[in-house]
Amino acid sequence: MELHAVPIERPEGLNVIVGHAHFIKTVEDIHEALAGASPHLRFGLAFCEASGPCLVRRSGNDDELIELARRTAESVAAGHTFVVFLREGYPVNVLNQIKLVPEVCTIHCATANPVDVLVAETELGRGVVGVVDGSVPAGVESDDDVADRKGLLRALGYKL
Repeated sequence: MELHAVPIERPEGLNVIVGHAHFIKTVEDIHEALAGASPHLRFGLAFCEASGPCLVRRSGNDDELIELARRTAESVAAGHTFVVFLREGYPVNVLNQIKLVPEVCTIHCATANPVDVLVAETELGRGVVGVVDGSVPAGVESDDDVADRKGLLRALGYKL
C-alpha cells in the first residue's frame, strides 16, 4: 500500500466539502440538495465513479466551480469520493441537506482551510483514509478569546 497526500487547490473565498457516497445517482441528488438550499448558492461538484466506466461525473451551476471540482476529483482519484466547491454560501448552510442524500456515507471535511486529502493506494484502487484540515492548534482560548468567539457568532447571526 502507498499513502499519498493530495493537496486541494482552493482559491480564496471558496469552501470545499469532501465526502464518500455509493452510487452514480449521487451527482444528481447532491446537485438537487444544493440547488434547493439557496437560490444564491454557486457550486460545482464531481464524483469518482467506482465501477462500470469509472468516470468522474460532474454537475453544478457555476462552470468555474464545476471545473475545479472535476480537477480535484481527478487528482484524488478515489472511488466513490465526491468533491463540492461552494461560493455565495457556507457548508454549515448545506451539510444537513447533503447528509440526507441517501447515497452519502461520510463527510470527510467541510472547510475554507487548506486541505490535504490522505489517499491510500492498493492493487484494487484508491480510497480516502482521512483529511488534514487546517493548522495545528496554537494554544487554548483565553477568557477574552471566548468573548470574541461568542461575539462573532452573534454578529454573524448564528446565535442570539
